[in-house]
Amino acid sequence: MVVRRKRKKKDPRVGTGKKPKGSGRRLYTDENPKDTVRIKFATIKDARATVRKVKRVRKSYARKIQILTVGEQRARVMGKKTVASIFKSAKAGLRKTHGKKKKKKSR
Repeated sequence: MVVRRKRKKKDPRVGTGKKPKGSGRRLYTDENPKDTVRIKFATIKDARATVRKVKRVRKSYARKIQILTVGEQRARVMGKKTVASIFKSAKAGLRKTHGKKKKKKSR
C-alpha cells in the first residue's frame, strides 16, 4: 500500500517580500493587480478624482476607508494639507452614509 502525503502549496512566484508567519500573503507585493485602486494626490484635482473613484468602486466599506486613509496619510507626510483634508472629509462622508444604511437595515 502506497501512502501519499498532501503537498503544501508553494509560495507564489510572483513578487518578493517577506511572508508573515501563519499567512499565505506576501508583504510589499501586489498579488492581484486587477484589484488595485490607483491613488493620485499630487493636486487637489487629483485628490477629488480619486475620492470619486473610491466612492463608485465596488469594494467593501472597510476597503474604501483604507484607501482614503492611505491617500490622507501620504498627502499629510508630503505637506499637502488641503489634499489631506479632502480625503479626510470624504472618509467622514462615507462613515455618515454607512451609518445611515446600517440603521435602515436594522429596522
